[in-house]
Amino acid sequence: MNYSKWKIEECPTDKLKLFADAGYPTLLAAMLAVRGLGSAEEAKSFLDGGAELLCDPLLMKDMDKAVSRIRHALSMRETVAVYGDYDVDGITSTCLLTDWLRGRGLECYPYIPDRIGEGYGLNSAAIDTLHRKGVSLIISVDCGITAAVEAEHAKKVGVDLIITDHHECREQTIPDAIAVIDPKQDDCTYPNKDLAGVGVALKLVCAVEGKNEEIVERYADLAAIGTVADVVPLTGENRYIVRSGLEKLGNPARPGLAALLRESGASEKKISSSTIGFSLAPRLNAAGRLGEVSVAGKLLMTRDKKEANDLAGELCELNRRRQHLETEIWDDASGMMDGKTPSTPIVLASEKWHQGVIGIAASKLAEQYSKPTIMICLDGDKGKGSCRSYGGFNLFDALSACSEYLEGFGGHALAAGLNIKRDKIRQFCRAFSEYYEHNKPTELPTLCCDMQITDPRVLDMQGVDSLSRLEPYGSGNPKPTLCIIGARLEKVTPIGGGKHLRLGISYKGTEFECVFFSHCESELGLRVGDMVDVAFTPQINEFRLRRSVQLQITEIRKHDPKPLCGMILDDEVPLREASAYCPDRGAFVKAWRRLQAVGGSVAGDLDGIISQCPHGIEPERFCICLRVLCELGLLRTVIPGSVFGAKIVSGSAKVNLESSELIKRLKARRS
Repeated sequence: MNYSKWKIEECPTDKLKLFADAGYPTLLAAMLAVRGLGSAEEAKSFLDGGAELLCDPLLMKDMDKAVSRIRHALSMRETVAVYGDYDVDGITSTCLLTDWLRGRGLECYPYIPDRIGEGYGLNSAAIDTLHRKGVSLIISVDCGITAAVEAEHAKKVGVDLIITDHHECREQTIPDAIAVIDPKQDDCTYPNKDLAGVGVALKLVCAVEGKNEEIVERYADLAAIGTVADVVPLTGENRYIVRSGLEKLGNPARPGLAALLRESGASEKKISSSTIGFSLAPRLNAAGRLGEVSVAGKLLMTRDKKEANDLAGELCELNRRRQHLETEIWDDASGMMDGKTPSTPIVLASEKWHQGVIGIAASKLAEQYSKPTIMICLDGDKGKGSCRSYGGFNLFDALSACSEYLEGFGGHALAAGLNIKRDKIRQFCRAFSEYYEHNKPTELPTLCCDMQITDPRVLDMQGVDSLSRLEPYGSGNPKPTLCIIGARLEKVTPIGGGKHLRLGISYKGTEFECVFFSHCESELGLRVGDMVDVAFTPQINEFRLRRSVQLQITEIRKHDPKPLCGMILDDEVPLREASAYCPDRGAFVKAWRRLQAVGGSVAGDLDGIISQCPHGIEPERFCICLRVLCELGLLRTVIPGSVFGAKIVSGSAKVNLESSELIKRLKARRS
């Protein structure tokens, strides 16, 4: 990703002390402080919170109506259908609710529409099919909030409909159903507006059973997978649900999940949210993307180990096919861009692309060109598109503003889907670009770093290990992004066939091994020996029974000392940034000897001073030394108050460097 600037959070020293005094290791204490936790009790609730974080499901609008109708279906032994979506959230939602209904003795049909043939959401033909099978109640999961027409059709043919969803529902008609459960409805009082679709389905079961903790424990594995895959904030009850699910996945009771973990190579590693994001979710998603969603559904619901192994193998093969198609689409779309950087959002259309994979390519294009991207699969006079945002641009609002040119749309601020007629694409592009011009982000995204590391010793095994208590990571609780300013690049080694890099950096005498994924050497723009700024997530690397600290790089840039040096020399010392360069006696000795070697005079401009910096200390530290030497009278200024051109005072008496007011202020800021 391209970033316009880095924003480095300041760690509140009072909070750092509070959490350190509570017994948390320094690095974890600092993270708790910068993440805004206000007390030791709040930190404990965040790190170790239990079932008390679960909200009352009956606070959700229409939940009481849904509970009443489902209990009636249970008592009358009705035939029920669960109608879901073909992504991971929808698949897990469908399997969870189907498993529970069947466990309560009902005949239940799970129905997930074919992505290619039917598209997203409820459709009238499917409702008719289910009605002919004797279904008298359909419960939607992870879809339905836009299905006003389909709800009318269900009523017309005599099928009751309960809608459970979590997508945006602004500026649209809420379907007329027995119950519409969506925490994002304006008049819904449920505290957690960020449930995934599987979270809403889970809360529905909790409400019908009149139990919270027991039901969450039973279905936490499925709920965790759908919640992580749908990238909803992992805070509050979502965090508890996912943490409970990760524990179950560590010793999976479902044969399908055990088989998929083995087949994907994840079973021997510690189970984390990354296991879901990079091992389980892509394989489950591949089934839906390629029109084979039933494979994923069968895998999650089977009780037969042999069938589970066969289905897991099939899913992994589907994922390999998905990767191949993704590469073909990416190459084709990149060729259409012709290497030019657009000034407006990217909208591309083709009859050659596979509809199930274009969303991934759209995400890559959005990252590559720093623009919102829409990719449309054309079929005759119709088109289906996947939309991905960039820089915080709200896609849902944009599509709402351009809806007159669309057959339909739905989704979130950052990702959405649309249906459009071929002959409306040009008009839509014009309207979409105009909306973007009036609402575009002011600049490229800012890289937010949780803190700057000034003492490399905190990145030891114990410190980095302690950060694992912040798991599960995800939206709302991302992995820590730390940074080191002014490190030295020691080595660059291509790995993974040149697609990734292994880097070595050194900082204050400590060396770190780093990995930089999806970057090749030619893109780096750096050479060994350069001073660099590195943003990274620290992790424990385990290889052949050896554990070591490794930095997974988010961004690396050439270090520019000029801005801070300029402020130091102009006596506008920003204590927060400069305190990292507070010099010791050894630095003063090096600075003094360097001045003697160049004739006893400080250069007359900023570039000249930086060029005078002695080997072994940073320019920023050298500039502070010069400032202090002037303050203590060891350098005589030529221009009053200015370091530029100052000269060594010959025969000057020894002074106590610690008496410098600047040194005192820097040390106080650092403590």
